[in-house]
Formats: sequence, structure tokens, C-alpha cells
Amino acid sequence: MNAFINRTEELAFLEKEYQRNGSSLVILYGRRRVGKTALANQFMKNKPTVYFLATEENELQNRIAFQNIVAEQTENELLLHANADSWDIIFKAWQNHDTDAKKLLILDEFQYLGKANRAFPSMFQKIWDTMLKDKPVMVILCGSLISMMERQTLSYTSPLYGRRTGQIKLKQIPFRYYHEFFPEKSRQELIEYYAVTGGVPKYIELFYDAPDIYTAIERNVLSQSSFLYDEPNFLLRREVSEVGSYFSVIKTIASGNQKLSKIAAILELKQTGITKYLKTLIQLDILEREVPVTEENPEKSKKGLYKIKDNFMIFWFKFIFPNLSYIESGHGSLAMKRIRANLVDAHIAYVYEDICREKMWELNAGDTWDFHFDKAGRWWNNHTEIDIVALDPENANIIFGECKYRANAVGIDVFRELEQKARQVDWNRETRNNHFILFSINGFTDELTALSRTRNDLVLMS
Repeated sequence: MNAFINRTEELAFLEKEYQRNGSSLVILYGRRRVGKTALANQFMKNKPTVYFLATEENELQNRIAFQNIVAEQTENELLLHANADSWDIIFKAWQNHDTDAKKLLILDEFQYLGKANRAFPSMFQKIWDTMLKDKPVMVILCGSLISMMERQTLSYTSPLYGRRTGQIKLKQIPFRYYHEFFPEKSRQELIEYYAVTGGVPKYIELFYDAPDIYTAIERNVLSQSSFLYDEPNFLLRREVSEVGSYFSVIKTIASGNQKLSKIAAILELKQTGITKYLKTLIQLDILEREVPVTEENPEKSKKGLYKIKDNFMIFWFKFIFPNLSYIESGHGSLAMKRIRANLVDAHIAYVYEDICREKMWELNAGDTWDFHFDKAGRWWNNHTEIDIVALDPENANIIFGECKYRANAVGIDVFRELEQKARQVDWNRETRNNHFILFSINGFTDELTALSRTRNDLVLMS
């Protein structure tokens, strides 16, 4: 298995920062297990690097460990045996170390240093301003606790605000690169695996040797010895204090309640009382707020729906959390039976829609249409929903799309239904040019294929 996939843009950005004249200070952060350390390790190859992984120990233990790392990796015997009672001494020793190329320092899990001593960001700011910023050095502050990293390094109130020369919030790997992890699997198998692991490399590694998705789930999620069994609890506990409240919000949304008013009603809370939870979950890349793509002022739209954007998180809350009693009482087979019965229709089919919307942007970059849209997403009203609507306002083009993840080939009835639904969309109704696209995991009927050859406005994608 190739453990390092994609990340070309991030590597190029880091390399550009490294090649710049003078100093560079980059913030690299993102959720746990998304591949930050792997990216840092890939980048530091063939560079004179000191890499330090901070821990949740106290400040003294971290400072001693940092001193030893710097001394060993710079071969500084004096520092190794010195009584370095301040961080300044250690950074000074690193800064004075002669190298042929620009020096690189990676402080991984930086937030733990600020957690051990709230004054540490201020201390590092002073070190940067007085010792490092005018030198040919590059420092990467890397962290996996999103809220803490933003507070310590990026927010206006942070002592380090304005010092960084760049930042990367590392996201999950898009589906279009997923086949590089599993080159021998079919597209349908890739979608099944992606629906559970998402684009988190560490999760993907666990699923690599399983012969099918259900075996992978049974081995790596239902097993109480696997870290994935309790992963959502672990992730949230590191980021927020009221884990139970956040669990209730996510569980409610996973059950299909996506409107703010509905979520608040089920939890018996005022809407204003639930907003902070939603904002935090959005910040943590667990939730996103969607509005119909035709809305002109998305932020002010009253049609907003909250959607869990993390594939593993929604899988866990749909299939593991409701079945914890079965699993922990030794009846995991009952939970597995429910998963087998509902995984495709209740989960994979919806993830397939996300994959198709991602594919739309690839098609947009090519020559699928003789125009390019600049917005794409879902559309809905009180009566119906369209999986994909893409807008080209400049030329009044609109694309309507449906995504079907089912055992049978998609027939002409699906296209006719989409045409009917398209009539409900008001956007430039009198002047627009309508186009249609259908996605199907199991292809299309001969009748629909024949029709598509006579229609310049219809694209079929399987």
C-alpha cells in the first residue's frame, strides 16, 4: 500500500516557503490521523531538519526532550550535557548550528506546549522575533487539535498572530485519489470503502487487507480493541468539554434531522442554545451547512440544512452508536446484521452523491460542456430534491443531475423524472439553457443510452 498519496499542492507550497529568502513560519494543522506528520516527514527528506514531537507531559519534560533532540540531531555535545533551564538556550543552539542548506525545524503537536504552559506561545513569539525571523530558517508548527491550534497560533488574540508566512489546514484526501490506495479494487468497492473511511489515511490503512467492506467493518470498527470503535468519542473529547451535548447533536443530525428548528426541538433546546455546538462542529470539519445552490445570499438563507461531512463519523453514528448495547454485551453479530441490511441504502448511496458532485468539478475542468459553471451543489424545496444543480450565470446555463447507486441499470424513467423536477427550479426560468447529467454505478439501459446519442443536452456517467 502506498501510504503517501496526493498532497502535491501542500508539498509544493511548503517547498516554496522553504525556498523563499529569509525566514518562514508555517502553521500546519488538521484533525487527527489526516496525515499531517506524514506530510511533514515527506517534506523534510534531504533537508537539515530537527523534528520534535511534543507530548502531554509538563513543560519541563518537553523542554528536556527538545534539548536532547536538538543536541543529538545537531551533534552538539555541549548542549547535550548543559543545564538548559530556558527554551531560548535550546533555540539559540539550533539557530547557531551550521548547515549547507536552510535549516528546518518541525514542532509537531505544538498545542501541547501551549497546554502545558499557557505562556508558551508568547515565549515562542519572543524567540521568533528576536532570534529567528531574520535568519535563513523555516519553522513548521504542526498540530492536531484544531480549536487549540487556531487559538494559539492563528487567532487575532494569539501572540503569534501576524508572524506566520503561511498556513495549511490539511483536509481529507478526495475520492478521486482513493484508487491509489487500492489499485486492485473495482470502482464500486472503492466507493464502499470510502463511504466508511472517508479520506483519512490512518483509517484507510486499517481497511487495506480486508477482502470486502463488511469484513473490514467487523474487524476494524465493531471490534472493541480497534481504535475506530471509540474514535468519535476520542476525537471530540480532545476538542470539546461537553462531549455528551455534541454527541446528542450529531446523533440527531445522523438520524435525518437537518434543520436547525428540528434539531433544537428534538433536543428540547432553544435554537440560540444549539448554535454554538453547530459552529464548533463546523470548525472541526465534522459538519457543514448547506443551502440550495440557487440561493443568492447563503449566509442569510433560512433554508439551511446541517450535514455531517465526515464519512466515518456519520457511519459510526448511524450504525455503531445505536448498537453499542449489542456490541458491548457480546452480540455484535446483531449489529453486523443491521449494517449488512442497511449500509447501501442508508449510507453508501448518499456518499455516492457527494462523489458525483466532486466528479462534476473534474468534468467542469474538461470539455464535457462548451461552458464552465461556477457553482454546484444540491437543490431542494418543500416538495422535492435534486442531487446536483450547477450554474453558469454568465451564459444562463444550468445543469441538473441525479446520482443512482443501485443494483439495476438506470432507465429513461429517471431522466424523465429529472426533467419534471427541473421545472420546479426558478433560476432564470425563461432564458436559461437546460442540461442534464445522470450518474449510475451500474450503467444505463439500452433505451436511455440510445436517447443520449440524440440529445446534446444529456450526459451519462457510470
